[in-house]
Amino acid sequence: MPKALVAMSGGVDSSVAVALLKRAGFDVFGVFLKLFDSPQLKLRPTHRPLTHPPGPNMEEKKVRKIAKVLRIPFLVLDLRKEFKKKVINYFLREYKKGKTPNPCVVCNKKIKFGILLEKAKKLKADYLATGHYTRLRREFPIPNSQFSIYRLLKGKDKNRDQSYFLWQLSQKQLKHILFPVGNYTKTEVKDLARKIGVLNLVRPESREICFIGKDLKKYLNKHIKVIPGPIFNTLGKKIGEHQGLDLYTIGQRKEIRLSGGPYWVLDKDLKRNALIVTKNKKDLYKKELIAEKVNWVSGKEPKFPLRVKAKIRYYSPLALATLSKKGKFIKVVFDKAQRAIAPGQSVVFYLNQELLGGGVIK
Repeated sequence: MPKALVAMSGGVDSSVAVALLKRAGFDVFGVFLKLFDSPQLKLRPTHRPLTHPPGPNMEEKKVRKIAKVLRIPFLVLDLRKEFKKKVINYFLREYKKGKTPNPCVVCNKKIKFGILLEKAKKLKADYLATGHYTRLRREFPIPNSQFSIYRLLKGKDKNRDQSYFLWQLSQKQLKHILFPVGNYTKTEVKDLARKIGVLNLVRPESREICFIGKDLKKYLNKHIKVIPGPIFNTLGKKIGEHQGLDLYTIGQRKEIRLSGGPYWVLDKDLKRNALIVTKNKKDLYKKELIAEKVNWVSGKEPKFPLRVKAKIRYYSPLALATLSKKGKFIKVVFDKAQRAIAPGQSVVFYLNQELLGGGVIK
């Protein structure tokens, strides 16, 4: 009987992943990752603390209850030190450089499918499974050969597909990974959770960055020394003062605080500590970008030029583009200009349903 370690967050997706693997005949055990300490919570206006403050302790209790209902062994892995070093510090370091990083991509590569995958192997697990909405297909390109290749595909639910966050994974990692909910829609997953009796136990969904919550500006102010500076328009005229370059991203409209707007962030000049803004939304549209730190999921670089569909951020629509090699970088030229291309974000490449790879916007 194959053995699978499932990363359990307390959410509906990882809980159903456990049930699906058990149904398929796997020997399943769960793990809860302790990744960060909850920020201090403000008191309610009555000055009474929240009865059940959210955070790892509460989430851990939820996962324990779910594991009990699903009748699986369960363990807690404290990776707070590693998470801070590899994810949080990276996140803050990139913001200091004036970029807009994507910590989920780094967490998947270095924590979930890095440290945790190695832990799974030490625990004699054949596979590590998560609740990601993506599909994995194993192919044998050479008939009657032991050689196989793993292809990452979009999840069945187009509105929930999470393959975007997995572009840094390698063939070595994919060989030991399972995505049980990838062939289901969110509605189907919730129905399954109801049938197995865990829907009322799972935590509410959240789309914020897990270690930050809703107030990114407050978090950055707390962890980065921000330095106010000038705001210039596209003609080079100083029209105001910004609160600190680290607090802005390309395409941002809120918090610019200039009269006569609206204004959008067009660029950041790190040498002058200056924010460049525009009143013309068309200025935000660009047709080209350069990607660095590119990874090809197959492990093999494709032939160029290459026609693909690309995404410049998770919530952006797929757009037709042509890739070409520029030294150690990849040049991406879109058929139609894209809005607010932000350095530090991931640009990810698809061919039909397959995730080919991606890179970091330089």
